[in-house]
Amino acid sequence: MPRVLRTLRRAARAAARRLWVAEGVQQCGEPLSPEIRARFVALGLTSDELDALDLREASIRYPEGWRDRGNRIYLAAGVGLNPEFVTASAELGGLSGVAIVLGSPIDGLAVLGIHGDDASVFIGPECWLPSAQVHCGGGSSVVLRRLVTCTFAGHLDARNGGAIFADTDQLWASRVYIATDDMHSLLDAETGARLNPRGGRIRLARHVWLGQESVVLGGAHIAEDSVVGMRSMVRAGSYPEGSVLVGTPARIARTGVTWSREDVTGIADYPRPAGRVAPNAAVDNSVR
Repeated sequence: MPRVLRTLRRAARAAARRLWVAEGVQQCGEPLSPEIRARFVALGLTSDELDALDLREASIRYPEGWRDRGNRIYLAAGVGLNPEFVTASAELGGLSGVAIVLGSPIDGLAVLGIHGDDASVFIGPECWLPSAQVHCGGGSSVVLRRLVTCTFAGHLDARNGGAIFADTDQLWASRVYIATDDMHSLLDAETGARLNPRGGRIRLARHVWLGQESVVLGGAHIAEDSVVGMRSMVRAGSYPEGSVLVGTPARIARTGVTWSREDVTGIADYPRPAGRVAPNAAVDNSVR
């Protein structure tokens, strides 16, 4: 029976993905509008990088009045989208002010969920998110700038006006979890006051490596060249560049590091930013 259930689940995921797997490229509509451009510039992108994508509105089927309500989907050259992407989703079809920009194919995603008006999603070029879930609520944003690699089944969730911004060159191991909110209210039993924050903002700077099943919560700002250890939980706070963050909650175990996508055996010749990390002829195994 477990094998049958696994087969059924795989079939369900495959059926869901067919909602956005493209048979061909539908990139023949209007160019990026000034309003949508300004929205994503305000979220941390630049006009130059948006222009370089040669974005055009997706030429797919839209429900009546959908574009009139300010919703737009833009594709970079060579990126396709199923014509039924909007009409197949009852929730997406009824929204307003949604902006989705796809600079990479999303056929590997398990879920792209838009859950409220004025949601903004940008998946930049060279992004690969196999079996991942990307959720964006009303007035919230998910921006993956460029070269974001998640090995398997990452989960991103921005809601209640929250924001997730991942700068260029991210390496995320399997089943990372990045969420601006707890998704439910924790209340004072006597007064009814909410105790947990909502609408957090998460920023991952350039060149951040998240270990397997690590968790990044609302309010976390992780600076460039940093590494988050396996199953560590990074809470709200600012963490300096070149940090190794480990534990639950995560602590700074070391600073002054960088990392490479290559599985090198020695680091004596590894190129480093000038003046940041001293050369070392041997691999340091003190932090795992």
